[in-house]
Amino acid sequence: MTPDAPALSLEEVRFRWPGRASFGLSVPGFRVAPGESVLLIGESGSGKSTLLSLICGIVTAEAGQVCVGGTDIAALRAGARDRFRAERIGVIFQQFNLLPYASVTDNILLPLRFAPERRRRVADARAESARLCAALGLAEDIPGTAAGRLSVGQQQRVAVARALIGEPPLIVADEPTSALDAATQDSFLGLLFGQVAATGSSLLMVSHDERLGGRFDRVVPLAEIARAERRAA
Repeated sequence: MTPDAPALSLEEVRFRWPGRASFGLSVPGFRVAPGESVLLIGESGSGKSTLLSLICGIVTAEAGQVCVGGTDIAALRAGARDRFRAERIGVIFQQFNLLPYASVTDNILLPLRFAPERRRRVADARAESARLCAALGLAEDIPGTAAGRLSVGQQQRVAVARALIGEPPLIVADEPTSALDAATQDSFLGLLFGQVAATGSSLLMVSHDERLGGRFDRVVPLAEIARAERRAA
């Protein structure tokens, strides 16, 4: 990570999905500072998922720079982008994407298999996995349980632990509270922010729910930083 670089920086980014009738997105400029928490608000179809795909290097911009910790991931080859994402970005997926037949511990430790630098930051991986489970309010018998047997709320917390292990500098969360009621959302956010603060990671969460904004350093409407473009067939 480049000293004093933003945790995330997008400059003059343009992208369009292929196809005659396709969706495009342009982002003139957007930054997240080290240690900052930002809630990005956007309705369904506004381009939130496309933006996250660009930030995580799943797709690459046609123009502009997408920098994570000072590294322009758009300039990396596909394999290098995958390795960089594993090392530097913890992702909390909307559908959690846990391996249902694997244990909770194995799910949490999975990113470390692809990220040797992240692995070296953890002295005892299994002990750290258990610590994260306890900190996120999971019972002591949970780590050995198959992920597919957990409740939605428990799976959500396992997904957070998986994103946090090894202290990646940037945590990206895609609508992680969409399946929760208001009381459970508040409890979940409290646990998430407690763990993010402990690691010093930056947090970028996308959601359609403006009510979540009170806990974040900034709330940014997606329409303020990005322009969606739809091409007719």
